[in-house]
Amino acid sequence: MRLVANLGLAIVDSGPLIAALDPAETQHRRCAELLSTGLRVFIPTLVVTEVCYFLSQRPGPIAEARFVASLMDEDVWAPSHDDWPRIAELIQQYADFPLGVVDASVVALAERLEIDAIVTLDRRHFSAIRPRHCEHFRLLPE
Repeated sequence: MRLVANLGLAIVDSGPLIAALDPAETQHRRCAELLSTGLRVFIPTLVVTEVCYFLSQRPGPIAEARFVASLMDEDVWAPSHDDWPRIAELIQQYADFPLGVVDASVVALAERLEIDAIVTLDRRHFSAIRPRHCEHFRLLPE
């Protein structure tokens, strides 16, 4: 999967990537279309790990391998040294969800890059989070 650049910027969460890559997912078409529209997405490395885990279970290792091979053309970002304390703070602040490390890494990267759009199927969590750099996240697909 190659995501085309420059219709906007967003951080992508695991759910839409999994759905776009697995035709059996109910949101497959919607996510695949969104991710091929020209939206430039940044993928946190912890999202990559979560996507690989789910793809290895279903549809299987071949889909996981295709996804990993496609990453050479994508903007994959590891947490910076300063992101780790923010990730921990978010996990603690939103412990009632609970907000896990992967979702917290999405927020931390969005804050670091000052991007207000998140591509996610997890509207419950991401609509409740109050980022430092903007009033709220724009959640895609709308």
